Amino acid sequence: MNSKASLGLKIAAIGGLLFLHLPILLIFVYAFTTEDKSYQWPPPGLTFQWFEVTWNRPDVWQALGLSLRVACVSTLIALVLGTLCAAAVARSRFFGREAISLLVILPIALPGIITGISLRSAFNIADIPFSTWTIILGHATFCIVVVYNNAAARFRRTSASLIEASMDLGATYWQTLRFVIMPNIATALLAGGMLAFALSFDEVIVTTFTAGQQQTLPIWMLEELVRPRQRPVTNVVAMVVVLVTFLPILAAYYLTRGTDTVAGQGK
Repeated sequence: MNSKASLGLKIAAIGGLLFLHLPILLIFVYAFTTEDKSYQWPPPGLTFQWFEVTWNRPDVWQALGLSLRVACVSTLIALVLGTLCAAAVARSRFFGREAISLLVILPIALPGIITGISLRSAFNIADIPFSTWTIILGHATFCIVVVYNNAAARFRRTSASLIEASMDLGATYWQTLRFVIMPNIATALLAGGMLAFALSFDEVIVTTFTAGQQQTLPIWMLEELVRPRQRPVTNVVAMVVVLVTFLPILAAYYLTRGTDTVAGQGK
């Protein structure tokens, strides 16, 4: 009975994984197809020519450069603000602490279109012109949540006695931060930063409301699907986006795996 249940669970798990990932694998296949106007299956032929065409498309490079700049700056802002907020909420007790924690998490819990409309309205009221910085501010609102969740969880698992012992032994605040706090939360911050980068890099909805006339790579892909010129180029770019977002998430998983026990926990 147990073996049958185990076999059924394995089949269900494999079926679920195939359902999720086969469409992504099809994108990879169509990036090599010789047909540029339709999606035939099986592809009539395979070629690498679309990688060269994509490499020589300046609009692709402009969109990629903007996406990378936005993701890097948004991640940096999220690391600073998310870590400070997590330290205040996880290491202190004050009135309204849970309400503040809820408000920090709220942007990622709300539908993206609500966040996008709210930000666009705020920029219009403040008479702020749409630019790279408006995209960065929009992305930072939900990137902070990812860093905050990782940092807050690590702060809660790190014993406060370590900080107290460091101060009792004569260490300054900055020495305690450098030699005690940072080593304990470093992997959590790195993982949170990677997840925030991946989340920002492929964001579409909030970017649509905050970008103005600019095009990040996901927005470029969306417009290419609506008015296609060379479909395989879009698939090549989609493959790059998948790899760019998958690798940080995979790295974040391995960095945080096995970190349930932190130095000083329970002492």
